Amino acid sequence: MGATRRGGQRARRGATVLLAGMLATLSGYALLASWQQTQMVQQVSVAGSNVAAYQQAAYRSALEMALIQAALGESGGAERQQLLAADEQAYTAMLHIVAVDRGRAQQARAIAGRQQNLRPTIELFLGQLDRGDTAAARATLETVIEPSYARISSRLAEEQSRHLSDYTDQQASARRDSQRMLWGSLITFGLSLIVLALFGWSARVHRRQVELMAATDALTGLPNRVAFSAHAQQALADAKRSGTPTVLIINIDGFRDVNDQLGPAIGDRLLIQAGGRLASSVRDSDLVARLGGDEFAVLLRDSDAEEAEKVAHRLREIFHQPYLLDDITVDLEISIGAVTAEPGDEVSTLLRHADIAMHAAKQQHDGYRRFTARHSQDCTARLTLLGDLRRGLDDSDQLTLHYQPKIAVGTGTLVGVEALARWHHPTKGLIPPNQFIPVLENTSLIHRFTDHVLTLALCQARRWLDAGHRVPVAVNISTRSLLDPTFPDRIAAHLGTAGVPGELLCIEVTEHSVMNDPTTAIEALRNIRSLGVKTSIDDYGTGYSSMSYLKMLPIDELKIDRSFVCDMATDTSSHALVASTIRLGHDLGLTVVAEGVEDTTTVAALAALDCNTAQGYHYARPQPADDLTQRFQLDVPPRRKAPVAVR
Repeated sequence: MGATRRGGQRARRGATVLLAGMLATLSGYALLASWQQTQMVQQVSVAGSNVAAYQQAAYRSALEMALIQAALGESGGAERQQLLAADEQAYTAMLHIVAVDRGRAQQARAIAGRQQNLRPTIELFLGQLDRGDTAAARATLETVIEPSYARISSRLAEEQSRHLSDYTDQQASARRDSQRMLWGSLITFGLSLIVLALFGWSARVHRRQVELMAATDALTGLPNRVAFSAHAQQALADAKRSGTPTVLIINIDGFRDVNDQLGPAIGDRLLIQAGGRLASSVRDSDLVARLGGDEFAVLLRDSDAEEAEKVAHRLREIFHQPYLLDDITVDLEISIGAVTAEPGDEVSTLLRHADIAMHAAKQQHDGYRRFTARHSQDCTARLTLLGDLRRGLDDSDQLTLHYQPKIAVGTGTLVGVEALARWHHPTKGLIPPNQFIPVLENTSLIHRFTDHVLTLALCQARRWLDAGHRVPVAVNISTRSLLDPTFPDRIAAHLGTAGVPGELLCIEVTEHSVMNDPTTAIEALRNIRSLGVKTSIDDYGTGYSSMSYLKMLPIDELKIDRSFVCDMATDTSSHALVASTIRLGHDLGLTVVAEGVEDTTTVAALAALDCNTAQGYHYARPQPADDLTQRFQLDVPPRRKAPVAVR
């Protein structure tokens, strides 16, 4: 797609340069034609001026000669009086041809010179007439004046004829040039129209390319969200004629890990291959688009629920094939949410419902879910619950802590407590932690909640400490909080504010929290332990941590999950698992806590295995701090440093 786009850009730049060159050429031709027209008009004008000048000179010379001849016949007549003025006008006309005929200036000056040389002879002629010497005047006329006039007239006629010929040639040439320029102008006009048409075509092509780019995902070359929405809108409009459309939203499970561990370049290549696989797995009438990130969408224009499920199954099978990226083989799965349009549905509604179904499929790890009204209700309920939780954090009476004792198996004494969050909703009453904690863990609000729980737990530890009792308190921490780089500093701030030593706080995390990002988790646990705070692995046995990681983890305590403890007295497999975990913990120097202890038989079995600590309904249910204080009278050894947990 990138190469195609760059090729299109080069083509557009080339077309623009070509069109600009053609416009410059046409403009240059127009300027040249205009200059040539000006020159041609000027040349014709000069030739015409020359012809007119010679005609005027010939006329003045002929008039002067006629007046001389008339004066000879009647010396006292009016012609005699006009002769000198006529001679002056003839001479002026001769000077004018000298001025205008620059091409034959020498010949013009020669003619003017003869006219000037004739003046003394004319004056002599007039003198003779004035004296009455008609014979002498006639002789002067016949021997000098008339021959000179004949030569002047002959030369004027020759030059006039020459210039008249030039003028005729110039006119003919001008007509030919005008015709050429007319054709040139027509051609120029035609080319201008072609250039304008090319500009229009180029603009349309560019607009189409821009529209295509605006509707195309730059990485995969698939249609983007804008294009998908437009096609989905058209499919909804054509539903009665073409069938009801179905929308699939597809999300790549684990893509973030690929991006984080292998780098964005590998992630981009994976997305390109994934888009290609999806596009090749649907019908030509269907549409595959990339909505953004690792999320794709498929528009099935005329499919029912059964057909959509078949398509989803086919997409999952194709996606399960390994991706080979250089020397790296990546195996991933996808989660698909589907929704079929109902009357009155809009594109945004379809996308939202398909997205809700996709997230339900991802949470349940079943790969495919079709949207139902219940999904919408669950989503609305979660959003409402989240808003209520945000307001509950600002109300000290809503979110409180109950504490469950942790008892030394060998002595039966209280060695710590685990704090468990309780939410007293103002209208819904008591809401169990398993209903609101998962909602919090998917948002950044979990950080406020964790800070709130730490504040309550440490303030209670301070009150017990002020009463002379050292009661370690344990707080359960979510994955997001553990991996937050500011979390250790926040713990230190809470300890300082409450005035509680770090040894009276224990941070409990699950195997899943640690294995989600082992490097970051281990560093966070080390920083927490540097504050003197104890650390514990909760629900051990339900996760997937390896022995090597357990060896590396900076922890003080191992808590065996209740699913293994509750039936260990009657189930040999559970008993064996608990026994091996206790030995493993002791060998690693850890305190081992058994959760879910509900009868004396289990207590005896744990004692036989030398388990350190137990907690469960056999000893006490979680209860408010005041009730716990009254019931056990805080029989806590002053130097004991066992942990207490908060959920």
